[in-house]
Amino acid sequence: MRYVRPLMQVGPARPDEAIVFGACWFTHVETLSRSDAARIVPVSDLTDAESAPFRNAGSAPQIMGILNTTLDSFSDGGKHNTRADAAAHGQVLIGQGADILDIGGESTRPGAAIVDIDEEIARTAPVISDLRAKGVTTPISIDTRKAAVAVAALDAGASIVNDVSGFTYDPDLAALCAERGVPVCVMHAQGDPQTMQDNPVYDDVLLDVYDFLAARISALQAAGIAQDKIIADPGIGFGKTLEHNLTLLNRISLFHSLGVPILLGASRKRFIGTIGNAPEASNRAPGSVGVALAAIAQGVQIIRAHDVAEHAQAIALWRASVAHR
Repeated sequence: MRYVRPLMQVGPARPDEAIVFGACWFTHVETLSRSDAARIVPVSDLTDAESAPFRNAGSAPQIMGILNTTLDSFSDGGKHNTRADAAAHGQVLIGQGADILDIGGESTRPGAAIVDIDEEIARTAPVISDLRAKGVTTPISIDTRKAAVAVAALDAGASIVNDVSGFTYDPDLAALCAERGVPVCVMHAQGDPQTMQDNPVYDDVLLDVYDFLAARISALQAAGIAQDKIIADPGIGFGKTLEHNLTLLNRISLFHSLGVPILLGASRKRFIGTIGNAPEASNRAPGSVGVALAAIAQGVQIIRAHDVAEHAQAIALWRASVAHR
């Protein structure tokens, strides 16, 4: 199998043969394989099937603001675990520039325990209801692996389901999303939060993650979810070492070949603290923004972030800079 990674560029000096992808464009791709050396070839060498996922697929970057209603999330556990505090913080994130709110009631940090369904519902659905009651129209994503939690969240006003297990944990979740006709985000993780960082190993992390996501997208479509309602997330930090994370980030534009928007969830992750000398997660905003801008320069469409204001400002300046003539 040949994998195709567009070599994204930005700026106004764009050749006629370039394929435009949002604020980016490309004239060449890197072809990858499990058996042959990587090659750089012009876009004219692509088959129609290989180039199809890139046509009209780009968009302005969006920010997904993180609203954890947990006690033990790695960065902000316990800060917004009361109903009133969570709803208020959600409104703050929207005011700072969040295009989507992602609400989760079960921590997925390494070593985290499974939360009881009723407890997870109690942490999330009332907050969603309160936000809608306050007039919030911003799309709200429920970050859960469980169909029952998603039902309560959707009934409360959520409009997206974001599953860190890639829809492999609860067999009823994909069918529910198909029935409700809601967009979904499918993420790659090796193992579950309790075990995922126990010596993760891959044959080829980039291609292994790609193949997993491609298979899950096919499974979701077979379950009745349209391709234009699917988002893919390579799962930075979920069963990956620092080197695995960097490999994925270095070639993240490969995932555009899946034909769906790509979400990056690297905000405040441990590898940012390691490389950026920031042991405390709350001090990792600059590194998180740096990773986000590098991903956006490769065409990534959605950035999941804790520090929304900082990301919004940086993305606005990035867009102005690359568009200026």
